[in-house]
Amino acid sequence: MVIADLLGVTRMTAVMVNDRGRISHWDDTAADLFGAARPQAMGRPPADLLRLPREHRGAFEPEAFGHVWCGACTLPRADTGEPAEVGWWIYPIDGAPGDDGVRVLALAADLRRLRRDGPGITVGDLLLAPPGGPGPSDGAARRPATVRLLRVEPTLAGPSPDGPDPFAAPFADRLAELLPALDPAAFGTIASQVLALGCPAVSLGLTLRLPIVPQTRAAPAAAPTVPLPRPAPRTPGALPPRARRGFPHALEPLAFLGAAGEQIGSSLDHLQAARTLAEVLVPRLADLAAVELLESVVTDSAPPADEVDENTPMRRVAVAHNDEPGRWDDAVPEDEPLSLPPCTPSVQAMRTGRPVHIPRVDDGQAARLAAAFGAGGSRPLFAGRALLVAPLIARGRVLGTFMLLRKPDRHGFDELDLAMVDELARRAALCVDNGRLYRREVQVAEELQRSMLPDDPPDVAGARVRYRYRPAEQAAQVGGDWFDAIPLPGCRLGLVVGDVMGHGLTSAAIMGQLRTAVRTLAAEDMRPDRVLRQLDGLARRLGEDYLATCLFAVYDPVERRCTVASAGHVPPVLVAADGESRVLPVPPGVPIGVGGEPFETTEFKVDDGSRLVLCTDGLLERRDRDIDTGLEELRARLAEAPGDLDRTCDHLLDGLAAPTPADDIAIVAVGFDGIPLDDVVTWELEPVPGSVPWIRAQVGVRLDGWGLHDLADTARLLVSELVTNALVHGAGSVGLRLIKGRTLLCEVHDDGADLPHLRHSDATDESGRGLQLVGHLATRWGTHRTEGGKVVWFEQRVPSR
Repeated sequence: MVIADLLGVTRMTAVMVNDRGRISHWDDTAADLFGAARPQAMGRPPADLLRLPREHRGAFEPEAFGHVWCGACTLPRADTGEPAEVGWWIYPIDGAPGDDGVRVLALAADLRRLRRDGPGITVGDLLLAPPGGPGPSDGAARRPATVRLLRVEPTLAGPSPDGPDPFAAPFADRLAELLPALDPAAFGTIASQVLALGCPAVSLGLTLRLPIVPQTRAAPAAAPTVPLPRPAPRTPGALPPRARRGFPHALEPLAFLGAAGEQIGSSLDHLQAARTLAEVLVPRLADLAAVELLESVVTDSAPPADEVDENTPMRRVAVAHNDEPGRWDDAVPEDEPLSLPPCTPSVQAMRTGRPVHIPRVDDGQAARLAAAFGAGGSRPLFAGRALLVAPLIARGRVLGTFMLLRKPDRHGFDELDLAMVDELARRAALCVDNGRLYRREVQVAEELQRSMLPDDPPDVAGARVRYRYRPAEQAAQVGGDWFDAIPLPGCRLGLVVGDVMGHGLTSAAIMGQLRTAVRTLAAEDMRPDRVLRQLDGLARRLGEDYLATCLFAVYDPVERRCTVASAGHVPPVLVAADGESRVLPVPPGVPIGVGGEPFETTEFKVDDGSRLVLCTDGLLERRDRDIDTGLEELRARLAEAPGDLDRTCDHLLDGLAAPTPADDIAIVAVGFDGIPLDDVVTWELEPVPGSVPWIRAQVGVRLDGWGLHDLADTARLLVSELVTNALVHGAGSVGLRLIKGRTLLCEVHDDGADLPHLRHSDATDESGRGLQLVGHLATRWGTHRTEGGKVVWFEQRVPSR
């Protein structure tokens, strides 16, 4: 419902801004509403005085903003800082004579008071009261429990399409009472422009509670009736005649709006919301409805544009009509890109933020509209029909428009129709924008999660790795499942699977932080239980919401050994080379972020040809199956799964995962091949200088035996540097290990605790260049601590054969 003569029913103030952008009129009502006295306000920019939100400041700058704006915002009072809920109707004024001129007229009302006290109007004989508000003290209108005022929103009441507005003169009189004494020409300019742009109005949300009187047996078999109010001239604030035909007629539009709003808002797909809008409009309000959205809204490639003109690309996303199927497919096809001229009603509606109503489209207008649509066959679509184009605006941004057409033999759009369309436009725009924002959130969450998950499995010596990841059914439920395979020093392989508790952007962000932390901690060559302990401490420092389960395992292809620690995660399943499968008895531990409990590392010997499968609970748990049952099914299926890891992963997804999983699913399958014993050699060295040339010779002989002659010279030079550093700067025993795998790996270990590091050497320095030489000649090099000391290592790339 719309009250179109607001100046007659509530207390308002008028604020005027001059050509210099300063306040030139401020009355006592403004001082009471905003908490700033007249001397404090005069001569100041309104945006600074009122501390307007950034998105609304442009309304006081007509050169940049360019059109009337109405809306609501909450501002802090200048005196107390308490929030004031203000409804605004801000008009750009052109050509008003005067010393400083008038560039902006801003009308404002206290929406909180209006909602609390009610506008004091009636529907029939019922007073519009706020929720729980008092009714009048006399007469039949004392019915506070029957009608309730729930929502008050600023809007504009446009000029009457049927001729001179009978309320123009009363409106001008009441406007004159708000403004200072002005020259008649200046006041006439202001009043005429306000009337042309639309008088201040409010859109009301109501609930009506009507009694149902049961019919007695003695009563005639006629339908119960509701007495109609006596005909009376329309007064400011009253409903249009169509809404005063008794309460059944007043209820029908409300019921339609409620049902239509529910249908439009039933989908989180912004394009489906637009299609539903077109469908609910036909035939109740129109014979044809077409919804056109900005291309940036359709594709969600960018936020809706602040300014809309003929160069703004649009797309028609939905068309509905009650003619024979296919009748207008050529004239107004769906999914058609549009570039509309500035004279079209759609562009005008988006620019002004107000509906454009043409009671009857004449032949000339029909020809122009048909030309704008680019199809001559669309001319019969417009000729002789009533046309209404309403903008879709949400959160201060234009999203598009929808067009309504009525056939020539149908009544045109009356005031109640316009009010219903205005309400539907508001609801539909919010639904479309919510759908767009939902899609954006889903895309951000998915992209964030995708960027934090590994790409291809690493190619490491002695092991094969395959991944599978399947997101949850609902895109917004993007979770915190993560997995990784991390190459570690000594040709070892770190395996991790985790599940952050919760879903959405927060869980995905936490997952990314934990995954990065695990990779960093794993590179320090810690035992799995220490990695989880460090991760738990980090999570508790970051916040209470950092809760996750995690399983961390390290496979050593030289020792044929796998060490595992768990933080509340489901245990892995090991499949032996002969096909026997078992769930590894890993102590469960508590989730990451709980604290207070130690983690335990369990060690298992693994034979070449065996397989290890790690997963998240999304694979095991379903509505008809708990985790323990799912884990046993996983073990049984792995016993009969094919040896190929890719086929194994697919076999598990097909057999265990729900068609539409409620939670994310992550699977990591690892094949243990080991590194042949002949490709590994170890030496223990005496801590004496003579060990350096001896180990150089031993390395050369071994590389010749492996057929790596091209690497021998460089390897001998780097070995002598690392062994010399260990003898000079290290402590205790010294050893060296060579491993031939994807690369040639050389490790030098000693019992010293100090890790070597690169440093700058001057031209006269006699030391400090050894590690620089290693860094220059080796493919990779590094250091890490061990339980008994440290290891310094380097890799050389093995030539392909």
